[in-house]
Amino acid sequence: MLCFQAAINLLPDRPEEAKRRLDDAIDQAAQAITEGRDAVEGLRSSTIETNDLAAALSTLGEELAANKTNQNSPVFNVEVEGAPQNLHPILRDDVYRIAGEALRNAFRHAQARRIELEIRYEKRQLRVRIRDDGRGIDEQALTDEGDTGHWGLRGMHERAKLVGGSLEVCSKLDSGTEIELIIPASTAYASSSSRRGPWFSRKATTLKS
Repeated sequence: MLCFQAAINLLPDRPEEAKRRLDDAIDQAAQAITEGRDAVEGLRSSTIETNDLAAALSTLGEELAANKTNQNSPVFNVEVEGAPQNLHPILRDDVYRIAGEALRNAFRHAQARRIELEIRYEKRQLRVRIRDDGRGIDEQALTDEGDTGHWGLRGMHERAKLVGGSLEVCSKLDSGTEIELIIPASTAYASSSSRRGPWFSRKATTLKS
C-alpha cells in the first residue's frame, strides 16, 4: 500500500517514475499472493496428516510433479532411513514448510530431471535432504541467503534456526542443488518430551509466519 501511495504522489510531476513504482508494487503484490497461497496450502497439507512427515512431503511432491504448469516432469523419489519417529507437532510443521519450500523451488525453478527427498531418523539427529540435478542457484543468491526473495532461502534459514536446527545449501550453476536440514534428536523427536525445544518459547507472532 505504501508503494502504491508513493507512486500516486509522483504522478503529477514525474509520471515515468510513478509508472516504474507501480510496476514494482504490482510485482510485490503478486509475490505476496503467491507466498500466501503456498503457506495456506502447506498448512492444509501438513495438518491433515497424523504425524507422518514422509507421507505429507510425498503428497506435496506428487502434486508438484503433476502440476501441468511445470515445463518438465522430473522423476520424484522419496527415501526414508531409520525407524520413523513422532515429531513435536509445531516443529513438524516447520520442517514441512522448510522442505516444502525446497521442493517447490526444485520443481518450479530448477529445470531438473530428477528430484530426491531423503529423510533420515538418526539416533542423534533428524536429517531432511532435498537434491536435484537442475540448473543450480546463482552464487550471489546463496551468499545473500536469498535476499532477493526468489528462492526463499532467507526464510528457510531463519525457520531452521527457530527450531534449533541448521540448514546447509550447496549449489553450483548447471550442477544441481542440495539442501539439508539437521535438527538434534532431543529437539525433534516427541519421545524426548522431557526436554523443551527452542520453539516452545516462541511468541505467538512468530508462529503466524
